[in-house]
Amino acid sequence: MSLSSSHQPPPSRALVVGTVSFYLVAALAMVMANKWVLNTTDTPLFFLLTQLVIAVVLFLFAHLAGLLQLPLQLDMQVCKGLIPMVALNVIGLSFSNYTLKYVDASFYQVARGMVLPFTVGTSFFLLHARPSLRILLACTVVTLGFFVGVFLDGTKVSAVGVTFGVLSSMITALHSVVIKKSLDVVHGSALHLSWYTNLLSAIVLAPTVVLVGELPGVLKLLFGPNENEPEQMSTLTTFIMGSIITGSMGFLMSLASLMSIKVTSPITHMVSSAVRGVAAYLLSVWLFHDAVTTGRVSSIAIILLGSIWYTWIKHVESQPASPSKAQYEPVPLDKLEEGTVGKGENCFASRRHSQSSRDARD
Repeated sequence: MSLSSSHQPPPSRALVVGTVSFYLVAALAMVMANKWVLNTTDTPLFFLLTQLVIAVVLFLFAHLAGLLQLPLQLDMQVCKGLIPMVALNVIGLSFSNYTLKYVDASFYQVARGMVLPFTVGTSFFLLHARPSLRILLACTVVTLGFFVGVFLDGTKVSAVGVTFGVLSSMITALHSVVIKKSLDVVHGSALHLSWYTNLLSAIVLAPTVVLVGELPGVLKLLFGPNENEPEQMSTLTTFIMGSIITGSMGFLMSLASLMSIKVTSPITHMVSSAVRGVAAYLLSVWLFHDAVTTGRVSSIAIILLGSIWYTWIKHVESQPASPSKAQYEPVPLDKLEEGTVGKGENCFASRRHSQSSRDARD
């Protein structure tokens, strides 16, 4: 990296706060709007397809407006290289929607609470990334929180919803590994990867909606009578509004992810994740009147604490080694023979070497 780039000023506090706040609001809006629609429809895959189509349309509008530069002419070699990524994306999003359909919004975080342990395990088996003992302990805490929520909640929990949640967590873990290889396929462009993933996922999901038997439900949704109460919003209107909200948020989050990588730190992500988890629970209780139980609150708290601990450990382990551990600058032989090197100069040389090492890493 050039010298100028290594001395770029840090992002402003307003930019960091704005990016984190947007992610927080967008993630909460996605979950709540998804649950709002899934409570009124029996077509979760068609709902997902609609979200993807809206995101693709917004990508095209942004391209035509000159805001983005997208590869409109699809490269078949790129498409072939992204088959694993697209397959995991479609399966993962589908299972996630099924999870949210069968469990309360407040329990959704618990049902998908095994994402972190599965991600660490997947990285070990597929990438040979050996976790430290502290990482394993943090994953154990998260796993404990999951089992507390599933078995000690005290309220009836959908076994189907929990199963989809576990499967969704496994797919998400695999997705986090595959995405690294998928970025190489699109020459490192996260924007192009997001465009290809949304477009190809929509193409794959369209026939899947028919194959899983949702077509009668789609026809009923579009042309059937309204099943909601007269004073409530119609089923179709709810579906359309929810699709627009979630599709737009998904598109904006794809763009904001590029900014987030540059301006947020692991600690910032840790804090925002904890706030999002608590806010999602409170919103679900307020909007959907979900049950408030000791087991559920304890489960979410344990999962959040384990996740925060994991993030902190990863942050600490990613820091460079202490300069005191053999970071020194060799002293020229002539100065040793002359005896002109004092303690102060040795210290200065060590500090200078440490700084040059950091500049090289940056």
